[in-house]
Amino acid sequence: MGANELSMQLWRERELLEMLLFKLEQQQLLLAAGKTQWIQHATREIEQVLDLVRTAGIARVVEASALADEWGAPEGATIRQLIDAAPEGAWPEAFEEHLRALTTLTGELAQVRDANEQQLRTVMRATQETIAGLGDAPGEYTTRGDRAKDTSARIIDTET
Repeated sequence: MGANELSMQLWRERELLEMLLFKLEQQQLLLAAGKTQWIQHATREIEQVLDLVRTAGIARVVEASALADEWGAPEGATIRQLIDAAPEGAWPEAFEEHLRALTTLTGELAQVRDANEQQLRTVMRATQETIAGLGDAPGEYTTRGDRAKDTSARIIDTET
């Protein structure tokens, strides 16, 4: 039965989004604690969970499409459209709960992501100010790793 498969897929997506929220909150704690040496690991873990979320999203679309055919919903039906097309019984309520939970998780993810982005910008700005306050410019380096001489030509990218 297609409704059961879609419901299981939505549970899987919810679990992955909860894991993503956990990883983002870990990143936030690392930033707040000043443990920036671990940020690369946290970021890699976030990217791994995001890959799993993308894969789960594709699987959800496949399951939803099969269920839309079964229930006579439009092709490419959303969860809301499937709820509207669902036969009487437990499925409308079950999918409504999935939709509510996914909406809540998505909002929480956006808040934590935005807060982390702000913290990362603050850390980057503080690092740049610290480097600028050292007095000597960090300088440029040649392809061999030697410090470039002040008289050498420079290419400046103005398209950023």
